[in-house]
Amino acid sequence: MDFDFTDDQQQLRDAVHKWVEKGYSFERRRATEAAGGFSREAFNELAELGLCGLYIPEDDGGLGMGPIEGMVVMEELGRGIVLEPLAHSLIAGGVLAGYAGAELKAAWLPRIASGEALVVLAQQERRARYRLDVCDTKATQAANGWTVSGTKNVVPAGDQADAFLVPATANGKIALFLVERTATGVATRGYGTQDGGRAADVVLANAPAQLVTLDGLTALEHAVDIGIAATCAEAVGVMDQTLAVTMDYMNTRKQFGVAIASFQALRHRAADMKMQLELARSMSYYASLKLNAPAEERRRAMARAKYQLGQSMRFVGQQAVQLHGGIGVTDEYIVSHYFKKLTQLEMTFGDSLYQLGEVSTHMQETAGVFA
Repeated sequence: MDFDFTDDQQQLRDAVHKWVEKGYSFERRRATEAAGGFSREAFNELAELGLCGLYIPEDDGGLGMGPIEGMVVMEELGRGIVLEPLAHSLIAGGVLAGYAGAELKAAWLPRIASGEALVVLAQQERRARYRLDVCDTKATQAANGWTVSGTKNVVPAGDQADAFLVPATANGKIALFLVERTATGVATRGYGTQDGGRAADVVLANAPAQLVTLDGLTALEHAVDIGIAATCAEAVGVMDQTLAVTMDYMNTRKQFGVAIASFQALRHRAADMKMQLELARSMSYYASLKLNAPAEERRRAMARAKYQLGQSMRFVGQQAVQLHGGIGVTDEYIVSHYFKKLTQLEMTFGDSLYQLGEVSTHMQETAGVFA
């Protein structure tokens, strides 16, 4: 199998890398965190690079690219621990392009691609515990359309987004709807998240909604799988940079007159971090390559990938802090922010324990990764 990137993919990586390096410094990130955890200006800069339209067809104003390009972009954004939720623009673009009707596509896809509209997935509920088939939010059909009532928790940039993709139970089955934040009956309560970003609880009280698809569970599973693949790629970027910063510190920090990188025990721990990073990278590639596979195969692959990424994130983050010592947990030093980002990504779209259960549930008689 050829794992080389095409010239177009490499150019895309270089463009995002340059933006992160020159346009999204650690100081800018900290200023964004202090201002609430979301910068519309930074999000618009991502849109100007065309990143919001990666999964949107060219006829609808997007770039018409695929999972590998999404993986390349998210890796580079991970290196800069970018706070703005680009993954949700990928989710919205992919889901609306694949499941919405022509009218809804025409109204929203060009706006998502241009960055004019930030549409985020609002699927989490307190009782669900990561399960997608548990949904207490209700949808009611009336003569003039649909209304939705319920509460969604930890919605990324929920009080800043322009609209939400909301799963809700309609006639005993989960359907998927689009609800505008400014619609009647929508209330948000924003707050900061552990990694410095922003989220909100979204309360819907008979809020007017546009139907995306009545086959909501299928669309929701696909949406979450897009999110898992993006999260895996982002985590690889974070871990790559975490290891680089840790090695730089070990080569400059001295004890007994020599760099601590010369101590064999610490070199072994750094080597273990590298091994976990490469395991994670391989499984991130696997997730992206399987993103367009049939649903059952795709779901198995995402659970396997996210479980391995969770194990790697925990190990790399904890070892980085240990190898730095006390400075590794100070707010002024970047490693503590990598560590917090990895901790949060491990819990995004299902933590490791949940994904292990999903791997077990979907296990077949031939349980190999490529079965």
